[in-house]
Amino acid sequence: MTSDHRAARDIAVVAFAQTGHRRSTEESSEVEMLMPVLHEVLDRTGLKTADIGFTCSGSSDYLAGRAFSFTLALDGVGAWPPISESHVEMDGAWALYEAWTKLLTGEADTALVYSYGKCSPGSVRDVLTRQLDPYYVAPLWPDAVALAALQAQALIDAGHTDEPALAAVGARSRADASANPHAQLKGRIPQGDYVVRPLRTGDCPPIGDGAAAVVLAAGERARELCERPAWIRGIDHRIEAHALGVRDLTDSPSARLAAQRAGAFERPVDTAELHAPFSSQEVVLRKALRLGDDVRVNPSGGALAANPVMAAGLLRIGEAAAAVHRGESDRALAHATSGPCLQQNLVAVLEGDPR
Repeated sequence: MTSDHRAARDIAVVAFAQTGHRRSTEESSEVEMLMPVLHEVLDRTGLKTADIGFTCSGSSDYLAGRAFSFTLALDGVGAWPPISESHVEMDGAWALYEAWTKLLTGEADTALVYSYGKCSPGSVRDVLTRQLDPYYVAPLWPDAVALAALQAQALIDAGHTDEPALAAVGARSRADASANPHAQLKGRIPQGDYVVRPLRTGDCPPIGDGAAAVVLAAGERARELCERPAWIRGIDHRIEAHALGVRDLTDSPSARLAAQRAGAFERPVDTAELHAPFSSQEVVLRKALRLGDDVRVNPSGGALAANPVMAAGLLRIGEAAAAVHRGESDRALAHATSGPCLQQNLVAVLEGDPR
């Protein structure tokens, strides 16, 4: 959105909740996994389901293995009496974008956004191949780790990083996650063997199940619901060319453009929550988003500590907003991605009221 659109109406994240992310929740259905999170995020604001003006969710039928699986998750929300509801077959960060635009129109003052992913039942590496070009790339069956390894090797060949530097990214992320009670991996995790060279186990995200939810509110309603709202000063998303062969995998022009359009470069940020499932992708994003060493990157541990597919991007926005709520950040950048090698990128800038 341009600056004119950003000024149309003040909208903020007023509450955030998430599951404890685990390797498997086979004993629970998606609804059973979601309900505690939805109850928690509403309890933080004192709102009831009937008070929510718009509800939007993000998930993937491919993970669930059945069509229209998101309709079952509505049981956790409470869809009767009928509610204003929508769904995106994307990470929940894009559901938040839809809810944000809905609130901009003035048709609602509050919105509930949630997303979830159960990665444990199947092979995520194989499921994610369905995002690839169906004619030229998908028949070759390159999985998500193999494609990320191509990107990592391109970075190494260009002199932008090396294997010890990548290992340091993973070690820092999981050390920071020690303070995050929801993280799946934390503390000193061995770098491990090669998964696909040059990426080792420590360079790759854990496979696990989890969910996240946020509440948005507009104007004075946000101040009524939250002591220090995280105002969304700008949000934008862009996409790279679909064909990997025409892209420079060592750069992310779409992330840079999204950040520019969201106003991220107008003033420095103090915190950045980056959706970088692989250590090499943090290298690309730091450069594209112009993040200096003075910016705290992924203090929550990021996607290297917990990566529930379809919720990890919304988690980045939620964690950035929570840092604003707690007074630990005054201006934060949140990033979400989808597709191979950072193909699609969303950037949001969140600010707290001056102290």
